[in-house]
Amino acid sequence: MKLKFTCFALLALFAVSAQAQKRKINPDDTTSNYNPAEAFSPQFYTDKGNDFHSANGNPGPRYWQNRANYTLNVKLDTAAKTIGGTETIDYINNSPDALPFLWVQLDQNTYKKDARSNFVTGFAPKLADHTDGYQIESVAIEEAGVSKEVKYMISDTRMQIRLPKAVSSKSSIRLKIKYHYTIPGAFGARTDYTDTKNGKIYEIAQWFPRMCVYDDSRGWDTLPFLGSGEFYLDYGDIDYSVNVPWDMIVAGSGELQNPKEVLTAKQIARLETARNSDKTIMIRDLAEVNDPTSRPVQKGTLTWHFKMLNTRDVAFGASKAFIWDAARVNLPEGKKSLAMSVYPAESYGNDAWGRATEYLKKSIEYFSEKWFVYPYPVAVNEAGIAGGMEYPGIVFDGITDKGAVLYWVTAHEIGHNWFPMIVGSDERRFAWMDEGFNTFIDVYASDAFNKGEFAPKRDSEYAEKGGNPADEIIPFITAPGSPTIMTAADGLAEKYRHPLTYFKPAFGLVLLREQILGKDRFDYAFRNYIHQWAYKHPQPDDFFRSMENGAGEDLSWFWKGWFYNNWTLDLALIDAKQVDNKGVSITVVNKEKLPMPFTIEVKYKDGSKKRTYLPVETWLQNKQITLTLPGTQEAESVTVDPDNALPDLNRSNNTLKVK
Repeated sequence: MKLKFTCFALLALFAVSAQAQKRKINPDDTTSNYNPAEAFSPQFYTDKGNDFHSANGNPGPRYWQNRANYTLNVKLDTAAKTIGGTETIDYINNSPDALPFLWVQLDQNTYKKDARSNFVTGFAPKLADHTDGYQIESVAIEEAGVSKEVKYMISDTRMQIRLPKAVSSKSSIRLKIKYHYTIPGAFGARTDYTDTKNGKIYEIAQWFPRMCVYDDSRGWDTLPFLGSGEFYLDYGDIDYSVNVPWDMIVAGSGELQNPKEVLTAKQIARLETARNSDKTIMIRDLAEVNDPTSRPVQKGTLTWHFKMLNTRDVAFGASKAFIWDAARVNLPEGKKSLAMSVYPAESYGNDAWGRATEYLKKSIEYFSEKWFVYPYPVAVNEAGIAGGMEYPGIVFDGITDKGAVLYWVTAHEIGHNWFPMIVGSDERRFAWMDEGFNTFIDVYASDAFNKGEFAPKRDSEYAEKGGNPADEIIPFITAPGSPTIMTAADGLAEKYRHPLTYFKPAFGLVLLREQILGKDRFDYAFRNYIHQWAYKHPQPDDFFRSMENGAGEDLSWFWKGWFYNNWTLDLALIDAKQVDNKGVSITVVNKEKLPMPFTIEVKYKDGSKKRTYLPVETWLQNKQITLTLPGTQEAESVTVDPDNALPDLNRSNNTLKVK
């Protein structure tokens, strides 16, 4: 999900920045808060690996997870602004436990007046902007073709189904749920409807009851949906049919199963052309939007049928205002997918959404080549007011976005198909494994797109305007009371949500890749993590262990300082002098609690420069080190971290003239 900074947030950040400036340390002060024994203490992991989550960070030999397959038949009533219908859930219990009850997520209940989310600052709708949430008409178990209603209990955004007989280990159960709900308007944030000049756009997400995850970490994961923490879902096949008025276009997750029933012959032919074209092909152009013949019938309703395999969710957009275009996505090993965009007349033209499919296509191609092949036959970019929201195979981006902003949000939102749609982490508890990882990969996607047309992309408001991410992170980790990355997703105040969920973890991975491990070691380990946990549920320790094993490096000092704490870094160069015919003797003190490897650059009087890289072991025993950098040339100055790549609190003590 994308977060746009508000003026208030910027003012708050300026205040924090000013506060950080007051903390500047006297360059002549050699006192240190650094404790080597604390930074490098052994036994970082409190639990050993086990048969389910191995010590090497991989799924263990007895790893299991449950599965939920869905069949949905619903109607979108544009007059009543409701969705309603039937849902069949085939729930497969792969766990070693018998389950006497089941838990189901009811996210639409977050819009009720008495929802718990109303008490979380920043996410409550206005008093007039509420719905009645899910209206559950019936819940039944189907056995041998016979349905029998069962008892259920609803608590906020969760429903407990109390079974007459437990679902035994390695068995399955079929549930049938009838329901309907009122679609929230603009206040829905992630799911909504809004007006355009040619008709309403409906962005439909979290639109059916979904099984809670039952896993080996905590059994049933029943955290309520409060707004900030997003989703945690099992995988399965989802077959869904949506009945809409005849004049609407539906763009949904997965692949359309009945094109001959809902598309014209011309549109089907254009889609076939698009499947073989790197150039964007118009499927329904602006001039056709209000032309009744752009629909196969001119009265009544049509049912759009989609199917998506091995996915954790689906979503869709629907509107009679949609312009529609598409292009082929080229994947490794000759595989193909289809990128498409739907948007209203207000977003038309190459300076706006006319390049949306190009942005989507190129992002998928980059992420597939670099990290893991995109697994789905279709990807959709939909314009609405959700303004940056992601679901498997479809993203909701802003109607008014254009240029660099549209590219950045498209790359970021489709990047979520890797985290957490493919690597199925729990973003309701560990948002950084979702937003942080995805922010990290889209930084490099911007560098690669069209020879850097929209580069550099760095995930802070200032860094995008040419600032230095290493400097921009400092106000957030030095502010009194600042939470850590490992804070619960819904426990982060809004002013810290973006910095601690997106920016800090992403910049932490940049540090790992560019300063600590190097690109080759990092990329190999990160790809291994993705492949090991694709379509599975990793916990934070699985990521930490996987990276350490894949890269061959004990990184506990970094996880401890950067993820579990807000430890800071201040490398101070306190002495630099020429040693006769031997080189330059330097003394560096680590004044704060975070150790880091670092680079020293010596500038010589003849204009030449020489760099030396010092590993993190420099700080394994010492708070202060003195070493001689060999050379016979006469030195002029010495600089620590010459590229300003490290989040150093005080750069004024990083350079000295050589005595």
